[in-house]
Amino acid sequence: MAIGLDQFLAAAGATLLGAAVLTELRKPAGERTWHGNLVGVPYDLRPPTMARMQASLWDPDNPALLVPQVFGVGWSVNLASLARPLGLGPQAAGAPGTNTAV
Repeated sequence: MAIGLDQFLAAAGATLLGAAVLTELRKPAGERTWHGNLVGVPYDLRPPTMARMQASLWDPDNPALLVPQVFGVGWSVNLASLARPLGLGPQAAGAPGTNTAV
């Protein structure tokens, strides 16, 4: 029986999530941060906050297109970075064509 790509990705995600939880549980209670990297894949198991959601989903000061998830394993898209080349949304501070003088 062949496994589809969606099933493979779901299994890989579940495996990484389980490994991230195990990584944190193996640490002494006072050293658990519930966020980090596992084989190069970021994870964040802390309850999401509005500030972290904004930093992940809309951060015009971050040129990266892919940023760590607000909650879970993997990456999400920084929509501000995606909108910048299209001329949509605010420009990053100090970016060419912006006036930072007040």
